[in-house]
Amino acid sequence: MEPVLRGALISTVNVAEVHARLIAVGAQADHAWIRLQSVQCEVCLFTAEQARTAAELKAITRPYGLSLGDRACLALALDRKATVYTTDKAWKSLNLGIKIEVIR
Repeated sequence: MEPVLRGALISTVNVAEVHARLIAVGAQADHAWIRLQSVQCEVCLFTAEQARTAAELKAITRPYGLSLGDRACLALALDRKATVYTTDKAWKSLNLGIKIEVIR
């Protein structure tokens, strides 16, 4: 497991995304779910306020092609004043008042 994941936060929206992706690339659903649950992240419920934030981020993030899952991640980070870790270099162009780290 990547050290950056230990103690990280993840939205329930993003858990659904990761689980679906694992299945899409051939993992058995039960095995994928067990593996996902073994990652030492704090799973955070996607709140109504985060839903509002994610929706309002659509106009700002449209030029970068961010998905609902991407905006859910950002909404959680904004809510918790947390650093975001991503592999998407375009996110560095966002000026949201939170730290965004590109990890590859």
